[in-house]
Amino acid sequence: MSDLRKAAAGTHEHHSSRGWRGLFVTGTDTEVGKTFVTAAIAAALRQDGLDVGLWKPVQSGAPHGSADSDAHRLQRWSGVDDPPERIAPFSFEAPLAPCLAAREAGVELTLERLIAGGRPLMERHDALLVEGAGGLAAPLTAQELVVDMINELGMPVLIVARPGLGTVNHTLLTLAMLRQRRIPVVGVVLNDVIPTSPGLDPSRPVNGELIARYGNIPVLGRFPYLAGRPDGNQLLHEAARHIDLASIRAALRHQRD
Repeated sequence: MSDLRKAAAGTHEHHSSRGWRGLFVTGTDTEVGKTFVTAAIAAALRQDGLDVGLWKPVQSGAPHGSADSDAHRLQRWSGVDDPPERIAPFSFEAPLAPCLAAREAGVELTLERLIAGGRPLMERHDALLVEGAGGLAAPLTAQELVVDMINELGMPVLIVARPGLGTVNHTLLTLAMLRQRRIPVVGVVLNDVIPTSPGLDPSRPVNGELIARYGNIPVLGRFPYLAGRPDGNQLLHEAARHIDLASIRAALRHQRD
């Protein structure tokens, strides 16, 4: 067992006493397709009979009630019956970092308020998939970053990254920040958010191998680009084909043991 895995195991045991069961999905940046991947994994796990809920602690950049918001997409694609306003208790229209979008709306965000917003979902479901906002260092409140919330919840993390040029650097930096906080990482999923010919970016076929080697972390799959407006069944099918769901199930099962 590597030093990282030993540290992660010890930290996981400490965190699990806080009672938050599930997986926190973070990105190496904004617009890397966390919503697609989170909803797809949730749909696949629910298809297997697992009682998994979805939580987006705070979202910005979409009008309240918009069908194009992350909360509506998570609900629609995953098949959960929680309303969007429960999935994302804090929603702001301005396309800004959460703390700035909240301030523009006259709302003061605190870590305590954000976590309290997710408790009804945690009480209702056996586990939650939690989609973060942007990357780990995105400003969440006036004092805290997204990584501070992850640390407080005590959940293991799944990283979603682009497959193209630059992703090795972004992913290894994300891993370094999580390891500095001794936060367990389940793995990395690469997500083709845009269609790109392999000939235009020869790094795409090999970046996953480099992340696994230099990061000492499993790459659990590469989610394909989906044209048009995908539905839940298509996302579920692609998750089952392209993501190592067994490792994700094992991480959730470990928290129940």
